[in-house]
Amino acid sequence: MSATTTATTTGSAAPLTFPVRPSAAPVAAERRAEILAAPGFGRFFTDHMAVATWTRGTGWHDAAVVPYGPLQLDPAAAVLHYAQEVFEGLKAYRHADGSVWTFRPRANAARMARSARRLALPELGEDAFLEAVTQLVRTDEAWVPSGGESSLYLRPFMVATEAFLGVRAAHEVKFLVIASPAGSYFPGGVKPVSIWLSQNYTRASLGGTGSAKCGGNYAASLVAQEEAGAHGCDQVCFLDAAEQRYVEELGGMNLYFVHDDGSIVTPELTGTILEGITRASIVELAADLGHEVRERRVSIDEWREGVASGRITEVFACGTAAAVTPVGKLVSADGELSHGTGQAGEVTLAIRERLLDIQYGRAEDTHGWLHRLV
Repeated sequence: MSATTTATTTGSAAPLTFPVRPSAAPVAAERRAEILAAPGFGRFFTDHMAVATWTRGTGWHDAAVVPYGPLQLDPAAAVLHYAQEVFEGLKAYRHADGSVWTFRPRANAARMARSARRLALPELGEDAFLEAVTQLVRTDEAWVPSGGESSLYLRPFMVATEAFLGVRAAHEVKFLVIASPAGSYFPGGVKPVSIWLSQNYTRASLGGTGSAKCGGNYAASLVAQEEAGAHGCDQVCFLDAAEQRYVEELGGMNLYFVHDDGSIVTPELTGTILEGITRASIVELAADLGHEVRERRVSIDEWREGVASGRITEVFACGTAAAVTPVGKLVSADGELSHGTGQAGEVTLAIRERLLDIQYGRAEDTHGWLHRLV
């Protein structure tokens, strides 16, 4: 089997399945209830995880849902030395009737396959990706919170585990999915964030890994994020590497600019920007709400001049964790630029509400984006 075929069991064309091996020591119900009452984000993990192994010449095999626990890696594992790794992020949402759904999981599976291709990792088929997510959530359904904007965050990832010190694609790889209950991103209500404009660092360049969701991109952004924090900002914005002129994205979110005629612009995908699932969804939802949406390059001068003149009335960012986040201020070495009234804008809130209403089952899913897990 080649690295680019869909995921199958060892030596056959049968679909990859994830039988459950239950944990002998799950978290007590009382303790789980305490965690779900205030889970935060990424702090606690469920009782199980989905795993599968790929080896060169054999393909995907040994898939299962197993008790959550540490991984045993050889010190020479390729991921530790050459950062051969990709990951995804999606959520499971508890609806009012108790059912559990996720949002556009096949889009996440397709993006993970693209990321894997860029990092010379084997591709996992969409059906196998969805099966891993489904079986893990069904096994740990009790961990899916309810109420507010809480959810179960799902982190599929793939790492090169072969013990080999050589610069080549690894011959052994593991795919895993772990899950973590998440509380509301804005527990006290939606509040605009402040953005630091990075002029010392860039996120990606043409031909690089900017369009792949890999750990190296995020590791490289951390120093810029720390710089943002040192200037009292919540997030960092990167400009293009070639000209240091065009707006690309934040450290982990895509950007949108609302204009005074109701039109919305988002930076176009040039190969250096991650193609966000939420980003693509908002392009369609904004059109549903009557907005003309354009994808094109946006310069930092256009951002500044547009806000100053009133041409740009709102700026917001989007991502899986926060859904839609209003931007209230842009800060750089050249000074500060406040946006609007300091409150979330009308268009931003309308798009955010529409997105969340679909995800939580409060509005009709006319696009067919929801997939039932439980």
